[in-house]
Amino acid sequence: MAWTREQMAAIAAEELNDGDYVNLGIGIPTLVANNLPEGVRVVLQSENGLLGMGPFPFEGEEDADLINAGKQTVTVLPGGSIFDSATSFGMIRGGHVKVAILGAMQVAGNGDLANWTIPGKMVKGMGGAMDLVAGTPRVVVLTEHVAKDGTPKIVTECTLPLTGQGVVDRIISDLAVFDLYKDDGGNQGDGGDHHPRLVLTRLAPGVTMEEIREKTQASFDIRLEKEGVAA
Repeated sequence: MAWTREQMAAIAAEELNDGDYVNLGIGIPTLVANNLPEGVRVVLQSENGLLGMGPFPFEGEEDADLINAGKQTVTVLPGGSIFDSATSFGMIRGGHVKVAILGAMQVAGNGDLANWTIPGKMVKGMGGAMDLVAGTPRVVVLTEHVAKDGTPKIVTECTLPLTGQGVVDRIISDLAVFDLYKDDGGNQGDGGDHHPRLVLTRLAPGVTMEEIREKTQASFDIRLEKEGVAA
């Protein structure tokens, strides 16, 4: 049984700590705002110029002028602020956002990320993805394990245009959680020139190792920590 998108967002939110500055990408990552652990208060940043973003508004309470980078209506918490994109990207490029939680079209076993375009399809622009993966100390990817055509999204090598090289620290799919580790056992985000390795650390309830191997193109090690979603 695969995790739902809400459960994937809750898993991503588990690692957030009080006071963290966090950017949520378009798609599944936006659900993190509604799945923060009780008692944990983080500051959500949106690249279009919003700091202190709150959960999605209730139906009928939407403000069409108050949107996130994905053009979804959002709320602003007390003390939040609105500013221009130049200021927003200054925050991102300056390393002031601690965690970026992004979607993906492909993630390679070495942490390469492709999430902004598919050749031949019209895209208005890459947005802030490249800035986020370059300027944020930790990058977490939320994605379905396979594409709509059934092909793996966790691949040996990305075939789509890259957003960044070796930038991903954790992959949370609907079937499993993978972490990127350096050869010395440290985490990818620790820096250095070590070759990262992909490690399976968690399986969704009822998902078998055979299914993961069948649907994951990249090779990986296994270090299961726990199964299922914390209650």
